[in-house]
Amino acid sequence: MERIYENITVPILPLSKSKWVRVKDGNLTAWALFQRHYSKYHYADGRRPKRFVGPGERIVLITQDGLAFFVWRKFLDASGQKGVNCSIFRNDGNHLSSELILEAEKLAWVRWPEERLYTYVNADKIKSSNPGYCFKCAGWNECGTTKARGLVILEKFPGQN
Repeated sequence: MERIYENITVPILPLSKSKWVRVKDGNLTAWALFQRHYSKYHYADGRRPKRFVGPGERIVLITQDGLAFFVWRKFLDASGQKGVNCSIFRNDGNHLSSELILEAEKLAWVRWPEERLYTYVNADKIKSSNPGYCFKCAGWNECGTTKARGLVILEKFPGQN
């Protein structure tokens, strides 16, 4: 089965009831959601690159309704973190964020079995008084902050509930 997003045909992922569809970096639906993410970098010269993930291995996901997206990225992280990074997650839809995260984890562990998953949350840029609450509801644990910018680091290991 396939779906068409922004004139790009992409296969539905093999999980029978998955809300996620895998797309390429630069997909217009994901790009539009990324424009509203707090981590979006605004270039002083006005550039608007079509790709937004960065170097390394990646999985870019959008929900079938096009209202949420998620990016897994495995790369050499300058902060010293090891594993697979959730570099972007945004949910503008009605799906429960923690459920979307749990589904995305399964896809990451198919690609990178037994790897630690981690993400950063900028507590100053979000409305919640509990940074990373949706990740915590999905079983992630806070494991520290980054030295340079004080971002909250959350992590999850395979088999962890």
